[in-house]
Amino acid sequence: MAIVWPLAHVLLGIDAQSLSVLARGTTWVLLGRTVALGLGVTAATAVFGIPLGAVFARARIPARRWWMAIHALPLFLSPFIVALGWFHLLGERGLAGSVRTSALFFGPAGVMLVLTTAFTPVVTALTMLGITGLDPSIEEAALLVARPWRVLAHVLVPAVRSRIAVAALIVFSLTLSEVGVPMFLRVPVYGAAVFARLGGVDFAPGEAASLGLPMIVLGLVLIALERALAPSSGSLRFRWQARSPLDFGAGPLAMAAAAGLVAAFPLFALAARAVPGVGRCWSWTGSSLVNSLAVSGAAAAMTMSIALFAGHALARGSVWASAMDRVAATGFFLPSAVLGSGIIAAWNHPATQVLYGSLAIIIVGFVARYTALGLRIVAASIANTSRAYEDAASVAGAGYFRRLSRIVAPMHARELVVAMGITLVFCLRDLETAVLFYPPGGETLTVRIFTLEANGPSSVVAALALLQVILTLAVVSIGAIVLRSLP
Repeated sequence: MAIVWPLAHVLLGIDAQSLSVLARGTTWVLLGRTVALGLGVTAATAVFGIPLGAVFARARIPARRWWMAIHALPLFLSPFIVALGWFHLLGERGLAGSVRTSALFFGPAGVMLVLTTAFTPVVTALTMLGITGLDPSIEEAALLVARPWRVLAHVLVPAVRSRIAVAALIVFSLTLSEVGVPMFLRVPVYGAAVFARLGGVDFAPGEAASLGLPMIVLGLVLIALERALAPSSGSLRFRWQARSPLDFGAGPLAMAAAAGLVAAFPLFALAARAVPGVGRCWSWTGSSLVNSLAVSGAAAAMTMSIALFAGHALARGSVWASAMDRVAATGFFLPSAVLGSGIIAAWNHPATQVLYGSLAIIIVGFVARYTALGLRIVAASIANTSRAYEDAASVAGAGYFRRLSRIVAPMHARELVVAMGITLVFCLRDLETAVLFYPPGGETLTVRIFTLEANGPSSVVAALALLQVILTLAVVSIGAIVLRSLP
């Protein structure tokens, strides 16, 4: 209901007059530029992320976990926060900025820089998890006849190409959905055109729906590619590998340090700019911090519950769960501007104002967008375990809910925590979904920062962005502690 109902309203909102927007050449030029931007960011993240994922998985790197955590931090933040950090570093008045760097930053090169920094960890993480999950005998056999670098490049990385392909699709999809960074850096993109039709003097929901048509087609293509490329087998492990790392010399440490510094520099610049505004930060926060925690926590809890039931059914070959998985993937791969316009059309009516006028509408939007993440994680974990335990319990008389709560959930507690944590972080970092339909007084912290950026004191905006970083670090740290306590 959270995805199909809004999409149906997108299609129902299209009429002959609004379709004229698709007859304009500028529309297709803008779409072409946006797709080109997505391909460029995807290629850049692959160039940096695949080698990093490979060395993080198998190389001997001092303080490897810390370097990986620093490298991955931008993924847990809204790309708009990362853009603010780079702005305070490379902008005209930035720590390392000048008129020339500012002119270069405010353009497609700046968007490429910010989104590559933000999304490279997607490729790194899936490459690393894929290699970590490989059968150790593959690597051991290859090491008998080849050196470690050759084994890594010609055996281990090719063996996880399906996961790398899925990572590329995720990056491409996230880039298409991104609106905040291009708007901040004054680069026109297709999603912003849809966004513009849903507010201000250009309010034209019919044109927004018509503009969504090509994006829906593009989203369906991405889903088809994901179905074709996704690995049908293989484990998805969230435990650090027990195997001894390989010795590649000093190269991996240099790569890890460079990746960590690229991620850390803009955040240091953001922190430096935030110092004068820290004292006034709290009075500008309003209820946005509480709103962020409330809606993100509720959406993550709902997603984890759905993931347990639907992920278990999907792993056991259920037809309805397979259909639900496709619908959930639609919500994730569709650009958020299209999904948001559908949610507005579906729920902005007098009869549904109780939902649309409250924080519940943001929860609906988050569940629609991020359920696929939790569902896939839980399903991949359950699919790689034997169903003999459940069969034995069933023979002993245990019903479905008892088997699920007493056997499946405890066995996959780590993956359930990971699913909830990732969903929570993605909800906290979300800007593009919530900004379209948040109720009065219901803005999240990212929306608050985005709306204040144009007219608020820059030091206060930087302090609020730093607060978002601290909030994310706190959530990730709590998740890591919970994971460490589980068997």
